[in-house]
Amino acid sequence: MEIGLKIIRANNKISEKNLVLSIQIGLNGLSFLVLDLFSKNIEDYSYQTFKDKITPKVLLDKIIKQFELNKNLNQDFTKIQLIHDNELQTLVPSALFEEANLTDYIKYNAKIFKSDFVTYDSISNQDIMLVYVPFVNINNFIFDRFGSFEYKHSSTILIEKILHLKKNIKDTTLYVNVESSIIDIIIVKSNSLLFYNRFQYKTKEDFIYFILFTIEQLDLNPEKLKCEFFGSINSTDELYLIAFKYIRNISILAFDKMNYYKKKNTENFIILNSFN
Repeated sequence: MEIGLKIIRANNKISEKNLVLSIQIGLNGLSFLVLDLFSKNIEDYSYQTFKDKITPKVLLDKIIKQFELNKNLNQDFTKIQLIHDNELQTLVPSALFEEANLTDYIKYNAKIFKSDFVTYDSISNQDIMLVYVPFVNINNFIFDRFGSFEYKHSSTILIEKILHLKKNIKDTTLYVNVESSIIDIIIVKSNSLLFYNRFQYKTKEDFIYFILFTIEQLDLNPEKLKCEFFGSINSTDELYLIAFKYIRNISILAFDKMNYYKKKNTENFIILNSFN
């Protein structure tokens, strides 16, 4: 059976510990977060990065293995959230959005099959929908194991968190979320989303090309534009240094402005902010 709902409900047991479970899944990696919502303490946190891109079937096998090995994942949770992290997504303005046309929106931006299930998230306060293809086999597994759960796309969490963090910033700012082979570029002005896209890169030259290409396409000035990096990056690595050659006003997003549960960096930004 394929799950066709964003929020799946069943009669699962409610935890007295107020623990929540967030799982981020992608063909390049896998993360688990068990969080106490009252104390904001992380009870369990783990992640894997895969050397090579895997298949949804292998991804499911890896998830099952983690549940077998980690007893902290086999508790009663007040809420369970699944985060789908893939490139099979696109943004659609609400004014142009029709739920009956989900497949049409995404087929021009990603290779999909007729059998693929397509769904969407609503971006908070932006009149924008994010249309995407979830990993249905993982949805089915989580439903069979826990019953009720919610799911959304990683890009939804990323965009909403950046907009929330920078809600009082009026200047146009470019944000780059850096992962091992993927970057997400977000451009915000006066609490409005101007641009979002995801790019795959292999070299530092690829990395800076996609950033500069985006700046050029939006007719922005790299000498004046403010750019903030976060994720798997710091001010001494080669990606940051090459960016500084072309964009003068750059920095690492300050973690002290985030509810980061005592984490002292911006790595794994999405899952660590998935319940904020």
